[in-house]
Amino acid sequence: MIKNMGGIDRAVRTVLAVVFIIATIALGGWFWILGALGAVFLVTAATSFCPLYMPFGISTRKKPAE
Repeated sequence: MIKNMGGIDRAVRTVLAVVFIIATIALGGWFWILGALGAVFLVTAATSFCPLYMPFGISTRKKPAE
């Protein structure tokens, strides 16, 4: 698994995940969808890999200096 997420991308996903999970807990009902999305965001942020970036060749990770 090739890492394709940079630090800012990971931080934004982590913050959104926490917000979505808190909204799910506070609001309940159909907001469980946000909780599921928050869980996906947490996993992708923790692994630095987003599978949706691969088909499009996107990488927010900085290239190493040559």
